[in-house]
Amino acid sequence: MKAIKPHYIIETEINGDQLLKQIEKAGRTCYKSEDKITSDSAAKFVSALIKHGHEAMIEHNAITVRFVCDRGVTHEIVRHRVASYAQESTRYCNYSNDKYGNEINVIDIAGGMNFDTKMKNYDPDTIAAILLEWTAAMEAAEKHYMRMIELGATPQIARGVLPTSVKTEIVVTMNLREWRHFFKLRTAVDSHPQMREIAIPLLEELKTLIPCVFDDISVK
Repeated sequence: MKAIKPHYIIETEINGDQLLKQIEKAGRTCYKSEDKITSDSAAKFVSALIKHGHEAMIEHNAITVRFVCDRGVTHEIVRHRVASYAQESTRYCNYSNDKYGNEINVIDIAGGMNFDTKMKNYDPDTIAAILLEWTAAMEAAEKHYMRMIELGATPQIARGVLPTSVKTEIVVTMNLREWRHFFKLRTAVDSHPQMREIAIPLLEELKTLIPCVFDDISVK
């Protein structure tokens, strides 16, 4: 068994200035104001669209992100319906094969615990005891999964003993409007700690890559 940290990879090559110009070109069609486009008008125009709630225009651009996280987190991600998904399938992936290192990978819960508003204040001994129990449970799940495969169970049957913490990869494509909705929900203090663990750094990186589109979404 291997415990890994959750992370993300932005699959789309992003040119923030060009992206804004595309949105501006589409948005100005509504007003037939293309003659007002200048070399530096896009950011101001897109900011005004967002400020006035005219976010349909930012649907003209989409971003694809690959999340490496546990399956519990993906259950929340796929609740966003205006999106396209491709996810690693435990029906077809046989983790007893050499391809997967003959082991299951799980997402380390330690980082998520740091985002939990209550657990982040626990004393070190309590945290260590909780992590010890989690590790034992993950090792037991791996043992039983491998034994079921050895006995002839197919991966889609053996997966019944895999834990929520099992690592999965999910490729997510959303337009910018839906990404805004995603970040407003998934970086909030009351969202799941392990979701916040990957959603917050992704939001901060996109803020640096794309001017103005996400600037009004703050994280507490």
